Amino acid sequence: MANIKIPSPLLKLTNNESEVEISGSNVKELLTNLEAAHPGFNERLYDESGSLRRFINIYVNEEDIRFLDGENTEVKDSDEVSIIPAIAGGK
Repeated sequence: MANIKIPSPLLKLTNNESEVEISGSNVKELLTNLEAAHPGFNERLYDESGSLRRFINIYVNEEDIRFLDGENTEVKDSDEVSIIPAIAGGK
């Protein structure tokens, strides 16, 4: 089971739990199982074509999956996965 850190804007989907344990062998399986356990994540994480939204960053043990193997990045028990929405703004 991997530990997934949930960002503040999505806490309502997990009953305000900031971390949840989900099983899966890679990031894609984790996100699929996260949706099954806490419905509503897919529409916030994926666009209409089924790709991760550009402003969603996912890290496995503090490494951006875009620089690893994307959603196919392997996940082991006790790995920490963070979902981090990009923040825009300022001048």
